Amino acid sequence: MRASRVVISAVVCAALVLTAALAFRIPLERAAVLAPIIVATVGATAFIVVLWAKVAVEGLRAQRHPGRIVAAGVAVFALLVVLSFFVELPAGH
Repeated sequence: MRASRVVISAVVCAALVLTAALAFRIPLERAAVLAPIIVATVGATAFIVVLWAKVAVEGLRAQRHPGRIVAAGVAVFALLVVLSFFVELPAGH
């Protein structure tokens, strides 16, 4: 194993721990103890995103009009974003 890869991995892990500590407002010591769980969660999430992106790309390649499908998906997402500004959620008391 190359030393540069170990250093890069350590820096990424430290950045993930620091980010989690800041995001969840937990002490850095506790985040360091939770580091294996934090790193595994980020890795699993990245795996799922890459997997579904690959499934979507392969599915689009098999369609006759992939541009229309992507445009429709983007339009639906934009419509949901715009409509979300008009919906007022009840306050949780």
